[in-house]
Amino acid sequence: MKLSDFDFDLPDRLIATRPARPRTSARLLVAEGDGITDAHVYDLPRWLRPGDRLILNDTKVIPARLQGVRRRASDAGETEARIEVTLLEPRADGLWAALLKPLKKVRDGEEIRFSSELSATVEAREEGQGLLRFNLSGEDFDAALNAAGAMPLPPYIAAKRAADAQDRTDYQTVWARASGAVAAPTASLHFDEALLATLAAQGIGFTHVTLHVGAGTFLPVKVEDVTTHRMHGEWGEVTEAAAAKIAATRAAGGRIIPVGTTALRLIETAARASGRIAPFRGVTDIFIYPGFRFNVTDALMTNFHLPKSTLMMLVSALMGPERIRQIYAHAVASEYRFFSYGDASLLIPGD
Repeated sequence: MKLSDFDFDLPDRLIATRPARPRTSARLLVAEGDGITDAHVYDLPRWLRPGDRLILNDTKVIPARLQGVRRRASDAGETEARIEVTLLEPRADGLWAALLKPLKKVRDGEEIRFSSELSATVEAREEGQGLLRFNLSGEDFDAALNAAGAMPLPPYIAAKRAADAQDRTDYQTVWARASGAVAAPTASLHFDEALLATLAAQGIGFTHVTLHVGAGTFLPVKVEDVTTHRMHGEWGEVTEAAAAKIAATRAAGGRIIPVGTTALRLIETAARASGRIAPFRGVTDIFIYPGFRFNVTDALMTNFHLPKSTLMMLVSALMGPERIRQIYAHAVASEYRFFSYGDASLLIPGD
């Protein structure tokens, strides 16, 4: 299975740098069986049935991009350097893994100050990253980070424009609860409270799970034989109550429909050991590509993904490689908007 099998031509103009407004006005490509229907997210209730259950990732994106200053005493007096920090993930020992630019401008033990309240000490540097220990923790850290940080937009958006105040709302789901992600579960950005109420009134169930999306989600696949690719790890949790609701829905004949590839990867991880959904808490590095057996997922709502990405491999596993090529050819020809702030698809495999 070659990396080139998951490539396609994507015009740069189709990469969205701002979301649709309102959220539910984004376009929705519905692929069911052999058919393709062009619709909008607000039409989603047409394709869902009473008893279906949407799986929602309730991770909350932190403002993980920081601008700081490192000061250093020298014979000529105090010198300083501006350091850009992108937080990657918290570690069990209280440290944060982070990208520091330029990394060569800092030494172990030096302090980087981001505001009058927030600073961090460089504890170590390894594998091109820095390990930081912040001066605050808990709610004090959250408040100071919220004041000093900016939203960590995906690189293909950040290359076109800087993050701004609007991204603090746009790049967060309406049900975000558990802080820890440095990238949004972007399919979920299309929902608002009105659509959720409409779906609930229709008899659609909702179950929240948590997967803290890491910056590794944007890493390119560098091997030609995709089966040798190693996924990054991300922390997630499916609670006992969530697993029970998913199992009950399946037993009653309802469909399990993750909203986003993050929710899908997590519930399939939770079912990997036994083939049935079970509570899960820990790190998942599940890699889903054609040939994967889905134990829980019946359909998927997701955005349109990068060529040659692991997410293209995931949707190809769900729908079949040839079917996905047809769907994406239609999306490009119909000028759907791609990636994090782009349009959505509802992928319903045939029997």
